[in-house]
Amino acid sequence: MATTVQPSATKATGRAPMGSLRKTALVVGVLFVITYITSIAAKFGFYPPLFQGTDYIVGGGEDTRVLWGALSEMILIIANIGTAVALYPILKRQHEGLALGFVTARVMESVFIAVGILSVLTIVTMRQDFSGANDAEDAALMTVGHTLVVLQEWTFQLGPGFVVGVGNGLILGYLMYRSRLVPRGMAVLGVVGGTLICVSGAAVLLGVIDAGSAWQMVATIPEFFWELSFGVYLIVKGFRPSPITAGMDA
Repeated sequence: MATTVQPSATKATGRAPMGSLRKTALVVGVLFVITYITSIAAKFGFYPPLFQGTDYIVGGGEDTRVLWGALSEMILIIANIGTAVALYPILKRQHEGLALGFVTARVMESVFIAVGILSVLTIVTMRQDFSGANDAEDAALMTVGHTLVVLQEWTFQLGPGFVVGVGNGLILGYLMYRSRLVPRGMAVLGVVGGTLICVSGAAVLLGVIDAGSAWQMVATIPEFFWELSFGVYLIVKGFRPSPITAGMDA
């Protein structure tokens, strides 16, 4: 009786099956792009009504828009943690201590973001439940609302405005540079961007420059392109061959 030989997956599709390392690169790349999109959408797309004056908590409000911003940042937190979890098994092969430092920085960034989300949700809830009672209560609510908005702004300055420079910039950029998993020029951009983020964040904290000033915006440009190029590169090409990943798929 003749035996029928089934074609392999490679012959059937015309390409080799995706290895675990390539899958990891794809997941990390997609998650980085998600963090990129959700952070920008929340800050510049959904949250602006909160910062237009100090009377959002007693005004008409755009609650649905603001709540979409909170949801975007929840997705951002999930993607942040996802990048750390997915990269750790690879990064620890280069330097376990720094790999753990990257995970910790990602977690701390997410903690700051979560505090900001709680501030936003508190503003919306108090506006819906307590605004419009009387002038005295509205005046007190405006003070509370202004306090919560300032808290949300500081969570941005300390999380995305400082800790990101340590984790995504300095640590991840250095590990990518040493491991050669991405082009070294790209990794250098990460180190430079991380340094500028930390310096500008410290300058805002000390009152040397204003939050959101032109100086701070310029300082974020290298980090902006580092994270975007890193995510896109991993999606399109994956990790470059490196001694630390030799044999991982096997």
